[in-house]
Amino acid sequence: DLNAWVMGELRSDNTHYDIDRGASASIAVTSRLAVADFLDDDGNQVTNEKYNNSYVGISRANVILDRITDIQMDQAKKDQIIAEARFLRAFLYFELVRYYGSVPLPLHEVKNAAEAESQRSTVDEIYAQIMDDATAAAAVLPPKAKELGRASKAAAKTLLGYVYLTRKKYAEAEAVLKEVTGYGYSLLADYRSIFDPANKTNNELIFEAQYKDGANGMPSNFIYFFAPQTPDIFPITGFHLNNRGTGGLNVPTPGMLACYKEGDTRFDASVAIAEGSGAAGSFVIDAVKSPVDYIAPSGKIGRPFIRKYSWTHSVVSQTNSNWPIYRYADVLLLLSEALNEQGKSTEALTYLNQVRHRAFAGEGTITVTDQSALRDSIAQERRVELAFENKRWPDLVRTGKAIEVMTADGIKMKELDPGLNPNSYKVTDWRLIFPIPRREILVANLTQNSGY
Repeated sequence: DLNAWVMGELRSDNTHYDIDRGASASIAVTSRLAVADFLDDDGNQVTNEKYNNSYVGISRANVILDRITDIQMDQAKKDQIIAEARFLRAFLYFELVRYYGSVPLPLHEVKNAAEAESQRSTVDEIYAQIMDDATAAAAVLPPKAKELGRASKAAAKTLLGYVYLTRKKYAEAEAVLKEVTGYGYSLLADYRSIFDPANKTNNELIFEAQYKDGANGMPSNFIYFFAPQTPDIFPITGFHLNNRGTGGLNVPTPGMLACYKEGDTRFDASVAIAEGSGAAGSFVIDAVKSPVDYIAPSGKIGRPFIRKYSWTHSVVSQTNSNWPIYRYADVLLLLSEALNEQGKSTEALTYLNQVRHRAFAGEGTITVTDQSALRDSIAQERRVELAFENKRWPDLVRTGKAIEVMTADGIKMKELDPGLNPNSYKVTDWRLIFPIPRREILVANLTQNSGY
């Protein structure tokens, strides 16, 4: 889903937007801004697309699972396909229940209009199905995927780890995540190299959304959204292109930039500064600079943008960058959290500090053992390590911090951007999930989430 970053990052305190509102009036752009500002409704294009796309994937998985039984083929291959389909169905239902709450739970191919009328299942029922599918997939799949893009035992158990943490089943989360640490994954020495399109089979990546440039592929184009709005994006991409109506989105906030402490090698790997002059929309980029100790020279403006997905590519607006979904550092931090929530702070530190030491070249050891303080340290480490990977908003909701954090962030954003709607950032309980699409309410006769 090319818009997943809107709901996972732009909704959070990690990023905001820096745009010329007059040049950004398309439905696609205004829908993204509404999600960022907590002004989205049941007609929002972005949230509706995620809902619909998730069910397209679930429908395809259901077709495979219903039809494959009668196909004569190698049993081992059949078992693999069934396991992969169940993993994907579990993953997509996890996305739906996290972002929309109670949703319909079809588990078979829909063959007629009557079968399409499915009422919403409870959150408990959905999670039970996710755990059943992911557990079944993990029992069959190899520890590591043998082909690029395929699911693995590690991916299925990482998904289970997320589910158990979300459901506050910390001992169960510890058990499955410790299994993943035995599957041969490791942290790369160079943080930026994890995201290099030429390094897609590296030992830290567990599961990614796969993209491929070229005529026969499905290219990504994240950097064109994340770069500043400018009449010429050449200094960032190497192509002359007017980026006024596309860029200026998912911009790292001042609060996000402040999270990177001195010596953190992830800062320069994740963020860059476009230096130039002019207002948003007419901003002319002179150079791309490192954010480390950056101070704009007299007469210049430095606009931060996400560098993590900025790599050399051969065709304008077609990049080869994948989007990470699960990687080994994420597993280590989830495991640290599961241990700390059980009062095992000393053991939790061993996994947390593996991530810290990679980021700080062997330094940066965290020693705090108080459960509450360590909980905050782990959350902060997840924010920086997994920045711009769609983890922040779900983490805030999962840990019960979303209303507190985003209310405070809204106050800061309104100070920085006087053009924000006065009704923006009214973060309430019902806005922790997104609305069921209006079409589903009208056609499928579903009830709407409270508040919308």
